[in-house]
Amino acid sequence: MPEAEGHRHGAVVPVAAAAALGGFLFGYDTAVVNGTVGALESTFGLSPAALGFIVSSALIGCAAGAWFAGPLADRLGRVRVMLLASVLFFVSALGSGLAFDPVVLTLFRVMGGLAIGAASVIAPAYIAEIAPAALRGRLGSLQQLAIVTGIFLALLVDYALAGLAGGAAHDVPWGGAAWRWMFASAALPAAMYGVLALRIPESPRYLVARRRLGEAREILGRLVGGDVDGRIGEIARTLTLDRPVRLGDLRGPRLGLLPIVWAGVLLSVFQQFVGINVIFYYSSALWRSVGFTEHDSLLITVITSVVNIATTFVAISLIDRVGRRPLLLTGAAGMTVTLGLMAVLFATAPIVNGAPVLGDLPGKAALVAANLYVVFFGCSWGPVVWVLLGEMFNNRIRASALAVAAAAQWVANWLVSATFPVLAGVGLGLAYGLYAVFALLAFVFVATGIRETKGMELEDMA
Repeated sequence: MPEAEGHRHGAVVPVAAAAALGGFLFGYDTAVVNGTVGALESTFGLSPAALGFIVSSALIGCAAGAWFAGPLADRLGRVRVMLLASVLFFVSALGSGLAFDPVVLTLFRVMGGLAIGAASVIAPAYIAEIAPAALRGRLGSLQQLAIVTGIFLALLVDYALAGLAGGAAHDVPWGGAAWRWMFASAALPAAMYGVLALRIPESPRYLVARRRLGEAREILGRLVGGDVDGRIGEIARTLTLDRPVRLGDLRGPRLGLLPIVWAGVLLSVFQQFVGINVIFYYSSALWRSVGFTEHDSLLITVITSVVNIATTFVAISLIDRVGRRPLLLTGAAGMTVTLGLMAVLFATAPIVNGAPVLGDLPGKAALVAANLYVVFFGCSWGPVVWVLLGEMFNNRIRASALAVAAAAQWVANWLVSATFPVLAGVGLGLAYGLYAVFALLAFVFVATGIRETKGMELEDMA
């Protein structure tokens, strides 16, 4: 039995990893724009507000893609939606690299966002549906590992291209501005995502819902094991009231939604309102604004992404042992302290030519605080929120509830990303102070409103 179980675990890990590659697209797109910010501003003559809108424009598509992915996945299947996402992202990458004005660039970025939003919903739902309960936390964390790996590789590509060209706005040796190649480079992982999606099985839950019980039985036996017929019966029981996804499925007594749906929405919003994507969208421009060179700013950002990857492995090793809530509480507390320190450092820095300039000691303290902030996020709110969103809802509402929560996450991401240039113009201390307040509120929310789901079967979720 242990040998058979180990064999099944060996089979389910690569399947989950292939599905999680959708997170890689999210991470790559999140970070690749980091190296283009200064070049876009100078190439198109953008104001801070316009720059913020273009940088965050993909997130508008992400919200829409997340919203419609659930119904599409229930109608077409999880794998077909993954394939559709790979095609959209591939076209978006090439179109963004060739864009000749801000409007065209924005349209292609929104198209890519549709793909990322869909992948962000499908990956955690699919992984939760094919994973054994004892492994679900670790396998669900693969989504976040894929995201941070995508961030790292995108920043590495940005760093290499900017180095070859002598700056993101300059031409690379083989022709074309470096920032264009930064966007176009995303076509490669998009194609890989499509190829891998063709090689993984469909979700057993989708197959049971379509009465393809033989296929569902074979996949469950290969990936999960145990009482396969009993598991199919439990899935069928939870699907007896299943119907096309509607917002009405989520209606409840509190402000129009079920409490569990509000919990998912607030988890998603707090994950973004702590400001994590400011680090990965704007950090190179941020470090330049306080005195670092473009080369050093990009290098610092690459190092930060390595820290992010390392801490995600910590989360993967702990999530099924210590549980979801302890990790979230620890992360929120750590982020409150580190963001608060960054707020103080930037608020008290002397202003030179309209921008804060950190001295030697405050500069080092800010770098340490920023990286510790990423550590606390990476071992908690980064992976754990995706795991919870994939498992906290019952089978009947999972697709629609996850779509609502993920859409809320993308809207929150857009709000933070679009407003940061304006907030930073008022004062970086104000921006990081707001993020610190939200980290504190996130701690209170988890302590009072989130239950532990470690080790529970999906069919037992209320």
